[in-house]
Amino acid sequence: MKPAPTTASHPAAILAIILVSYFMILLDNSVIFTALPSLQEDLQLSTGELSWVQDAYTLVFGGLLLLGARAGDLLGRRRVFVFGLVVFSIASLLIGLAPAGWWAIAGRAVQGIGASIVAPASLSLLTASFPEGRERTRAVTLYGATAGIGASLGLVMGGALAHWTSWRAGFFVNVPIGVAMIALAPRFIPETGRARGRFDLLGALSATLGVGGLVFGIINTIDAGWSSPVTLTAVSAGVVLLGVFVLTERRAAQPIMPLRLFASRRRTGAYVARFLYLGAMIGFFFFTTQFMQEVLGFDPLQAGIGFLPMTAVNFVVAMSIPRLTGRMPGSIPLVAGILITLAGMFWLSRVGVDSAYLTGVALPMILIGAGQGLAFAPLTSFGIIGAPPSDAGAASGLVNTFHQIGTCLGLGIAVAAAATVPATGSAAAHLAAEVSAALTTGSVLLLLALGVTAALILPADVAARRTATLPGRTPQPESAR
Repeated sequence: MKPAPTTASHPAAILAIILVSYFMILLDNSVIFTALPSLQEDLQLSTGELSWVQDAYTLVFGGLLLLGARAGDLLGRRRVFVFGLVVFSIASLLIGLAPAGWWAIAGRAVQGIGASIVAPASLSLLTASFPEGRERTRAVTLYGATAGIGASLGLVMGGALAHWTSWRAGFFVNVPIGVAMIALAPRFIPETGRARGRFDLLGALSATLGVGGLVFGIINTIDAGWSSPVTLTAVSAGVVLLGVFVLTERRAAQPIMPLRLFASRRRTGAYVARFLYLGAMIGFFFFTTQFMQEVLGFDPLQAGIGFLPMTAVNFVVAMSIPRLTGRMPGSIPLVAGILITLAGMFWLSRVGVDSAYLTGVALPMILIGAGQGLAFAPLTSFGIIGAPPSDAGAASGLVNTFHQIGTCLGLGIAVAAAATVPATGSAAAHLAAEVSAALTTGSVLLLLALGVTAALILPADVAARRTATLPGRTPQPESAR
């Protein structure tokens, strides 16, 4: 049984609640970067323990996304959405109060549980609340813009709060926001219908453990490398379990991830392109932050403010997407966005120990921000386009799953590339060379994302738009595109 469609009687309020909630979880995915040095000093963490403050969140978030998405389809998306907000808000409070490193790491894992519920539920609620057409295009555009702006603004806020007060403030700020969203969601967001059925238990376990094993193995490469027995075992187990998951989904009567979602070339291309694009962007955030603080001598506040050129341009460009997609296929801004991001990334990868902020960092960031503004909304909309209401949660879960795994794998690849730089010269010169190697690798990932977009999304999208605009022509089914 398909979930009953809902009508958005308070569209502005619904959109605001969804976007603020999504922004909150994205903020905590990046707010920690510029605050890491002060957190490490306060809690007396080793380098390995410090990495797990971020990795515990990413591991659980990525591992439970498909399960969280399916829970929304079966139990009601608003109900699950509110539950996820409760978990995330309580975890944020506990992290802010953390007396020791293990407490902060455990709290981040619990935060990941909440985020794995909120992220897919927010996107599926958006598609359920806004009918296809101009309203949904605008809503998805704002959702996609939130993904880019939340990540970059988190760096600004993390640096500012760590500099002015404490790293803890970045987590405390979630509590009043979360409480407000928990109170407002039942009032304004209508509940979606509950699909009859049961959880695909084998699929849920194999997906969760498979993605979790893959993410854990990738994370472990940062400290132990790709040849580590732990890395190889975790990645191998993850791949095997994901193979079991695919076989299970082919036979399941009510799969947690309907394989029919991959019948669309546009959706499949969007998932893979998002994976590659985010893989490049996480390396940019991780290494550019270090470059500004360790090479340019910025403090956390200055490093956060250093990302403002990208954030401002990102927002301005993202707001133009609804007008652009009304005049041309959405794949055109997507291709342009990836190209512009690639140009900015390659420019930034040329930094050295003598680079100036304006010409070496700020100007390339403007290109990266413009590219993000163009790319994120189409990547999101193509990931859910044509999915039936009963599969909205699964499609939303896949968008976020490829997002999270892309960041994990991208960071592992970037760190591995940086590790190939020989330790010669001063510490600042060595770090600058590592940043250059990592961002050059990010440029390669963006080039691959461009190829996927040109091969899968662009031709299918242009054909679909041409068919839809011809008089007397019946649009092709999504599986044919």
